Amino acid sequence: MTPWPAWLRLGLLLPVLGLNAFVLKRLLVQFAPFPGLFLTAALIAFLLDLPCRWLSQRGLPRAWAIVSVVLVTMGLLVWAAVALVPLLIEQLSQLLSASPSLLTAAEQWIDRGQLWALGHGLPADFADLSSDLVAQFSRLATQLSQRLLGLLGATVGTTINVVIVLVLAVFLLFGADPIVDGLARWLPDRWRDLVQTTLERTFRGYFAGQVVLALILSGGQLLVFTALNIPYGVLFAVLIGFTTLVPYASAVSIVSVSAVLAVQDPRTGLELLAAAIVVGQIVDQVIQPRLMGSIVGLQPAWLLIALPIGARVGALYGVGDLLGLLLAVPVASCIKTLADAARAGDGDLRRPESPHAPGAL
Repeated sequence: MTPWPAWLRLGLLLPVLGLNAFVLKRLLVQFAPFPGLFLTAALIAFLLDLPCRWLSQRGLPRAWAIVSVVLVTMGLLVWAAVALVPLLIEQLSQLLSASPSLLTAAEQWIDRGQLWALGHGLPADFADLSSDLVAQFSRLATQLSQRLLGLLGATVGTTINVVIVLVLAVFLLFGADPIVDGLARWLPDRWRDLVQTTLERTFRGYFAGQVVLALILSGGQLLVFTALNIPYGVLFAVLIGFTTLVPYASAVSIVSVSAVLAVQDPRTGLELLAAAIVVGQIVDQVIQPRLMGSIVGLQPAWLLIALPIGARVGALYGVGDLLGLLLAVPVASCIKTLADAARAGDGDLRRPESPHAPGAL
């Protein structure tokens, strides 16, 4: 039998992938939000498996290691729910209450800018900009208020989802090795070792490193903001810290919160900007290289392309924009590693390559 030409096989690949993607979407959307809950539980189990393995390597039985890690994690979550979450909600409520005065101050700055431009003979018509700015900030404040009220009103549903995720994560921890081995058997023999090693190295290393960096950055900024008496310091520190989970999002959050404070008090806004940049640079230059190395192996341009695609795919398949953003980078890194291995040929598929350097693509 004569094999089909390569151009015909490649031409049929896209329609087949599109059909499979459409069927998968229709299937997953019907079961929403359970696909998102399952992925969240899998990520939590992936992260908790690191301290479990560390304890097991030091002689503690696997079952006792899992129980110890789960109890410590639950204790930290309870502490956060009791001590940190009410403070965050209080500061967010204060910020939303102060939004009208912030909008008024922003309009005044725009009017001053227009007068300055006219005084220097520059073309300036900021009227549309002012009205658009007020409308956008008002809409944002309204949406945040509604989401906060919705979150507070959906306590029962949120608690049930959290319990489901935690219980599922514990079961995944206990059955991690059999589950991984069972799924790996569906892969061709020549790809099995590479796929398992790539997924473990990329996902485990990336998410573990990002979570630790987010905690360190949040703690460092919380101390600095408290020392400087920055308004809404706890809220901004946690926001900036945990946006580190998404590449380049922390820079956007730093500029945004600095602008919000600078509208009311320029000096406070500059203090926050300087403090956040200094703490961020210390974490990026001192801690991040030791903690993560070059796990991702993607150029910044590919990261920026992967992020919106991940958010869109997450929304389409019912797992959520945020989870899609979090998964975009490690998934793109795994795809690149597997594509490089396929392009290199079958001979090296059983020997996974070392992590790529950041400029490898």
